[in-house]
Amino acid sequence: MTGGSVTLAPTAVIDGSLVVIGGNVKVESGGTVRHSLVVVGGSLEAPPEFSPRYEQVIIGTPEIGDSIQALGPWLKRGLLWGRVFVPDLRWNWTIVFISFLIGLVFNHAFARQVGACAEVIGRRPVSAFFMGLLMLFLAPILLTIVAASVIGLVVVPFAIAAFFAAGMIGKVGVSRAIGRSVISEQEPDNRLHSARSFILGAVIITLAYMVPLLGLVTWAVIGVFGLGAATMSLATRLKKERPVAPPVFPPVISIDPPPTAPPPPYVTPGPSVSYASSAAISAEPPPYQAAPEVSSDVPPVTHVRPAAPAPPPVMGGLAMYPRAGFFDRVAAMALDIVLIAIANNFLDQIWRGRDEGMFFFLVLAYHIGFWAWKGTTLGGIICNLRVIRTTGEDPRFIDAFVRGLSSIFSIVALGIGCFWMINDAERQMWHDKIAGTVVVKLPRELVLA
Repeated sequence: MTGGSVTLAPTAVIDGSLVVIGGNVKVESGGTVRHSLVVVGGSLEAPPEFSPRYEQVIIGTPEIGDSIQALGPWLKRGLLWGRVFVPDLRWNWTIVFISFLIGLVFNHAFARQVGACAEVIGRRPVSAFFMGLLMLFLAPILLTIVAASVIGLVVVPFAIAAFFAAGMIGKVGVSRAIGRSVISEQEPDNRLHSARSFILGAVIITLAYMVPLLGLVTWAVIGVFGLGAATMSLATRLKKERPVAPPVFPPVISIDPPPTAPPPPYVTPGPSVSYASSAAISAEPPPYQAAPEVSSDVPPVTHVRPAAPAPPPVMGGLAMYPRAGFFDRVAAMALDIVLIAIANNFLDQIWRGRDEGMFFFLVLAYHIGFWAWKGTTLGGIICNLRVIRTTGEDPRFIDAFVRGLSSIFSIVALGIGCFWMINDAERQMWHDKIAGTVVVKLPRELVLA
């Protein structure tokens, strides 16, 4: 029995076990329990001679039972009806008021972030919803991967706190977006206008929580929208801070043709003379002097425009495509982990008693093999990603092997090696830098080319 008290009369006999959760048990003299008695969050009042045939267990205090009993009406008239707010329960109003104050504080303290979330929901609601579903799917997988190492356990509490903080900011952004749709904000940066939008949206959401079936659906959808909007606004912010540098091409050096020799000077002839003075004329110098002959053995002089120092070699081929984003790579990795988990479960069915650490070996072998074979994995094919060397060539086996082993270091080091790409100009994680590789996002027809 849950959320209630039980009284055994003097003639009462229970052939099996009696389990009471969130309630008290009173046994009168003569009452009998022929198996075990378990009381969780309550008290037991019985005569000294009372004793069940097997075990008698009491867990918790009566205060816990009172709390469980208070949840009984909410479970019956709230959750079972598909709503999260029952207006005739006083403690429900207390929770609503506290949640409203917390949301109002978040809306004021993180006005810019909340406004960005509201803007995302207003412009791209479908993308925000599916991004929220993706994050709900990926978050447990990423936390499991990080917690696989002893050092990673330190990061898990901070990651969970950041996850809930982002969700809270996103939910406040949903309330503000709903309020904006009713009364537009003339001045988005005005704190009073933003508070008005949040209050109006919070009232509408609270009213929706009271409606059977609609209340539970509204609560779930708002959480997904909030998480997706917070993720998309964060990604947009990071992209603005670290834009991808455009490709650099070497300067073109032009060679001017050699200058031609100027024509010889032309001398105007003097006054006319008679034929008798021809001998004197023959003694005079010629009217112009020819340019000196240039030896054919001397090469022509080439004039080259001065150029800047030679730039570093430019990557070509597939390296000219844009670098893959952080969320693209996380999504591809999550798909690969799911596929490997399915394969690992299948191997457990046909290979009994194998080592539990085989899963991590499968993850490493799977990635190294696919990187060396096609430069991508099944998850990378779905997300249009491909691993290449920094020179634009396909990775060799030694590159894939070094990249796979060094990726363990990127994850074990508190995950910093993976998050490093967010502020890296080439979007490289630590294992990319060690192996000399980059991950590019290609058109569909070039992923397996």
